[in-house]
Amino acid sequence: MTQVTTTFEQEVGAGRRFRFGENWSQFLELLSESRIAQAEQSLIDRLGRENLCGKAFLDIGSGSGLFSLAARKLGARPYSVDFDPDSVACTRCLRERFFPNDSSWQVEQGSVLDERFMSRLPKFHVVYAWGVLHHTGNMLRAIELALDRVEASGLAYLALYRKTWLCPFWKVEKRAYCSSPAALQGLMRGVYRGTLGIAHRLKNPGHKAPRGMDLDRDLHDWLGGYPYESVTPRVLKRLVTQRGFVLQTQVIKTEGVHFTPGCDEYVFRNPSEAATPGA
Repeated sequence: MTQVTTTFEQEVGAGRRFRFGENWSQFLELLSESRIAQAEQSLIDRLGRENLCGKAFLDIGSGSGLFSLAARKLGARPYSVDFDPDSVACTRCLRERFFPNDSSWQVEQGSVLDERFMSRLPKFHVVYAWGVLHHTGNMLRAIELALDRVEASGLAYLALYRKTWLCPFWKVEKRAYCSSPAALQGLMRGVYRGTLGIAHRLKNPGHKAPRGMDLDRDLHDWLGGYPYESVTPRVLKRLVTQRGFVLQTQVIKTEGVHFTPGCDEYVFRNPSEAATPGA
């Protein structure tokens, strides 16, 4: 067992971290061509490109591996990284299922907060971190280290929880959920479906999971997603633009009062090599 895996297991055992990978291993059973196509289209829509041919694509927190797969099918050379060993196994399984023995798709266990690990990675045309960096335990530093891997003229695609007045409650809930036995987690999911879930469906009739994901897996992921942080668009944009990046696309999904804050999406462009730490 590697030191990274040991650290992960210790944090899970102490109730300080959710097993995202265990959740996504079940999602792979539901994977279909239509879900893969949705994932591909979401990348096309946000990045503004019909293909990623030959582009280096860093997938931070690859999870199930779905978006590394989508990037590969669009022609990219993915480098998939995850702290969770089960997520690493999921991503490798997906690679072998669709692109066996593919030297253009690398998968590795590692932490975005491990500065030595991150510094030995090359620069990438796209650094993709969807719903990941707010679960690291040090979100702002994770954002900085992710941005450091973006090459000149490259893109950083970030999706992060929007800060709301209910965030302190959700932080307590998530810590309780991820440290609870499976039976209690099931009860908590049932309560959510029967109360807040109904309210959400009434407000958003016909809602379905976007990006090729699965609502049940998303629910387990949402309730157990700990560590948990959030950020306002103003704070995020100030942090990123201070490092030389330019906002290219912004999708704010959580305007107004929401029981459960969603992820706002941002695509930042690194216009030059000047976008380095402290720039």
